[in-house]
Amino acid sequence: MKIVIAPQEFKESLTGIEIAEAMREGVLRVWPDAETELVPVADGGDGTLQSLVDASNGAMLSGEVDDPLGRPIRAVWGALGGKETAVIEMARSSGLALLTPEERDPLVTTTYGVGQLMLRALDAGYRRLIIGIGGSATNDGGAGMAQALGAKLLDRDGNELARGGGALVDLDRIDVSEFDPRLKETAIDVACDVNNPLCGETGASAIFGPQKGADPATVKYLDKALHRYGEILARDLFKDVMLEPGAGAAGGLGAGLMAFTNARLRPGADIVIDALDVDSRLNGASLVIVGEGQTDRSTIFHKAPVAVAQRAKAQGIPVIAISGSLGDGYELVHEHGIDAAFSILDCCMTLEAAMAETAELVTKATEQACRAVGVTVKA
Repeated sequence: MKIVIAPQEFKESLTGIEIAEAMREGVLRVWPDAETELVPVADGGDGTLQSLVDASNGAMLSGEVDDPLGRPIRAVWGALGGKETAVIEMARSSGLALLTPEERDPLVTTTYGVGQLMLRALDAGYRRLIIGIGGSATNDGGAGMAQALGAKLLDRDGNELARGGGALVDLDRIDVSEFDPRLKETAIDVACDVNNPLCGETGASAIFGPQKGADPATVKYLDKALHRYGEILARDLFKDVMLEPGAGAAGGLGAGLMAFTNARLRPGADIVIDALDVDSRLNGASLVIVGEGQTDRSTIFHKAPVAVAQRAKAQGIPVIAISGSLGDGYELVHEHGIDAAFSILDCCMTLEAAMAETAELVTKATEQACRAVGVTVKA
């Protein structure tokens, strides 16, 4: 019997591989001779880098880059085990979590560090990149990323613009004569799960600017700046991306990646599943076990458990979910490929207690779920 175990991390508790190992222990308590395939997954957000590295026997690497305010920090990136693909989480270099609330200022925060991480991957010989763009502190349309890679953003006097979204209001032209030529031969998949355009009422500034420190006046100014930026991208790079779904993701980094590179924006879960070759790993499986910190109504919007379940269903394989908790609307997952869902909580306990005992709780819940699966009811 082959069991594929494909959970994502339980946020602020255990990594995906740690959850998968706890699940395997529960499986083996019921079926000691079972073949278990551990494939920790993610959906493009937190944990994507770790999951891809763990599941592919890759490596975590690091290097000095600029943080959102231009200060030197050491940021982690990853290399997959096949030695062809590098993984970058923009939050590691340009993320909101790197700033205190008082430091948040989308007029000046920059994606320069993202470009620096891309350079490190290119220098290491990688020509396929997976970039997760959640959790940004920026609203610069990926301009900083482009600057790090050699693009010159110039004002009408030919001076290079300062970093940050606010400076884009003075953009006059873009010079890509020194833009890194290796990107022409580099495939880039961008994990993006929002469809916002670059500008307007549902654009980057209006929807995401306030959480990054923008007041109403600043939102209006930033939107004007990104509109100018989008116009110059269309004119100078022949890439009209302002209305493309996902252009407004990560403060417009989605637009910048589409305009300056050959990047494709795709649902994060699909990128991870394809990178890990989950479809092949499912071959011959009798059961698939997925899981996440909380399964609820939001899970059906192509989060990792449902994304894996749908691939399993295409091969006729039953799927169960073992999650930290079951929230409102969790029953909807039964319409999206997950046959049964179980919580690891077996008694009343505090969140702190549950997090302290997560591994054993996951093992016990998996054991009981597998015992239930193995029961044959006679009429």
